[in-house]
Amino acid sequence: MKGVFVTGTDTGVGKTRVGCGLIHALKCSGLRVAGMKPVASGCEQIAGGLASDDARQLAAASALDVPMDLLNPYRFLPAIAPHVAAAESRVQIDLQRIKAAYLRLAALADVVVVEGVGGLRVPLGESEEVSDLIAMLGLPVILVVGIRLGCLNHALLTVEALDRRSIAAAGWVASHVDPAMAAQEENVQALHSRLTCPLLGRVPHLSRADPEAVAGYLDLARVRTVIERGAD
Repeated sequence: MKGVFVTGTDTGVGKTRVGCGLIHALKCSGLRVAGMKPVASGCEQIAGGLASDDARQLAAASALDVPMDLLNPYRFLPAIAPHVAAAESRVQIDLQRIKAAYLRLAALADVVVVEGVGGLRVPLGESEEVSDLIAMLGLPVILVVGIRLGCLNHALLTVEALDRRSIAAAGWVASHVDPAMAAQEENVQALHSRLTCPLLGRVPHLSRADPEAVAGYLDLARVRTVIERGAD
């Protein structure tokens, strides 16, 4: 077992809850699982510095107690694009530092679930973006599709962008983030017929989206296959 990279069609599509659900499901199957949030903006100021709510959720779901500097190397206060937040903080996001943290986590765990920031093409610096981080880590990608108006275009464009970078989407999860959206079933079926990667689960809009609840909507057998095959 290696790891998996969870990216999304946009921000606010449920990457963290799906990531935590993946961690819980894999943990319950007997694996040592660690979560990772390489870059986070919109953090909270606490006594020891900055804390990311996403990172804390991943840490709480994980089977291993690891230092936050490994789980979440870059943390920024303003809830803005990470490259802008980094520039305001006079910090350069170093992908090699992130890779080093990932490798240390991978040495401790059977599986590392890495959650990206925003979507695939969110900038991390002057020239780097999330897709460059994925390529550097060499992990299979699980795409979280926020089922809301515009999801068809966002999902298909994201997969197209992955293909252009020779990064295969290993699977996708339908995340029903808008309970009021019309024709949700039709939209999921439209994606199912157009995306060549397998559907790994459908997570409904949950009032209490704890990891155990989310895990129940994921196809663990397919998730394990995705991770075992790696990014090939």
